[in-house]
Amino acid sequence: MSQPLRDARRFEEEKERAIAPGDRPAFHLSARVGWMNDPNGFSFYGGQYHLFYQYHPYDSHWGPMHWGHAVSQDLLHWRYLPAALAPDMPYDREGCFSGSAITLPDGRHALMYTGVAEEVGAGGVRRVQTQNLAFGDGVNYEKYAGNPVITAADLPEGGSPYDFRDPKLWVAPGGGYRAIVANDHAPGGGRMLIYRSDDLKRWTLEGVAAENNGRLGTMWECPDLFRLDGADVLLGSAQDMLPRGFEYHNGNGTFCLLGRFDPDTGRFAEQSDQAIDYGIDFYAPQTLLTPDGRRVMIGWMQNWDTCNLHTPSTPWFGQMSLPRELSVKHGRLYQRPLRELRSLRGEAVEYRDVAVENGEVALPGVEGRTVEMEIEIAPDGPLFNRFAVRFAKGDGRYTQVSFRPRESVVKVDRKFSGSRRAIIHQRRAKVQHDGGRLRLHLILDRFSVEAFIGEGEQVMSATLYTDLTAQGISFYADGRARFSVRAWALGE
Repeated sequence: MSQPLRDARRFEEEKERAIAPGDRPAFHLSARVGWMNDPNGFSFYGGQYHLFYQYHPYDSHWGPMHWGHAVSQDLLHWRYLPAALAPDMPYDREGCFSGSAITLPDGRHALMYTGVAEEVGAGGVRRVQTQNLAFGDGVNYEKYAGNPVITAADLPEGGSPYDFRDPKLWVAPGGGYRAIVANDHAPGGGRMLIYRSDDLKRWTLEGVAAENNGRLGTMWECPDLFRLDGADVLLGSAQDMLPRGFEYHNGNGTFCLLGRFDPDTGRFAEQSDQAIDYGIDFYAPQTLLTPDGRRVMIGWMQNWDTCNLHTPSTPWFGQMSLPRELSVKHGRLYQRPLRELRSLRGEAVEYRDVAVENGEVALPGVEGRTVEMEIEIAPDGPLFNRFAVRFAKGDGRYTQVSFRPRESVVKVDRKFSGSRRAIIHQRRAKVQHDGGRLRLHLILDRFSVEAFIGEGEQVMSATLYTDLTAQGISFYADGRARFSVRAWALGE
């Protein structure tokens, strides 16, 4: 074990003791200490789920990337393991960036990740990115002596060696291995490259799976490619997006391409595209196939434009989304909360056909910051202007998810949550509804909300940092509406 990795493990173990469990999310994975961003190596190995993550243990702001590590039996209760990777080799001295994991036939856990190293040239100092391997037993990992295994020499013409990262690795059905890697290509921006190997160690370029051509942001990151419900699905995250109606928002966002992947040519024939999450805080998702056959996705629950406003003394920063079960229906990606979440439910509190007119109501037993709610909204006579669920409510502060049927819009809004910064506070999504009838499924976990709309055809995520004493929940209408709600307090 290298000294940098030994130092990181010693530091995280010591500093973790100062963080009380109640100061973390109850069932969303957060950084053990310091900083967390992209999920990495999301996999099932040795009878449990493994999730690694981009990690800077020494500061709650971004820094030289390590790989943090946690394991779970149910994707809700996580146990931290020692940091798995540290930047300690010439090819990854500036950071061990995002990647993935698979189980090998010999029983080892294989990690493939992006190493970043400085290169001095005529243009000054640049950071070169290469793809590398590490092998381990689920706790300790050893970097492959032949690293890096994919370099700039393996790029197609015009590919940037400085934006070449985030390999998603899988075992090919016909034998051997495949990896999809993100790469920048001027002038069109991001594209996804497919590589082939028989032994994991020698790789050849198979083809360009998909290209941006300037339509969805600039550089593409964090690819994931899989088959689901008769469709091939390509997920990615795009930098510097411009809005397209309500489908995409300014800044860094996520996208899903549905189509057909040709394993012989490595080409993805795109049929449709959509955002993955329509809220404020969601990026870099990664998926796995569970032992019982479900495709489950998890993402970094944060926004690059708002993630550096906390004080350096904050002991941890960054959390993952709730794991989501995916399906493809009606030509769209659908997401539902992980079914294991039901195991955390307390006794249900239910109200039916509650009338609310030009004001708000609170319901006994519906309160708290770790709560699940299923809400059915309907008009009560003429179509109402707005219906809202307000939560993390107290001392004049709240966050809300609102529905405006006349505009067919659902909005998440945290401007009254207590933030004193001019950050992103609102995001909207265009939704389908039946004459003002809509279903919302809200998951609250201390510092976040995730709103699943309808049958899961859209999701909106947001973090919030309102003091935990704000426990109130209320329901508001501009106009006349009726709603039914089932609510559960969620235990740990």
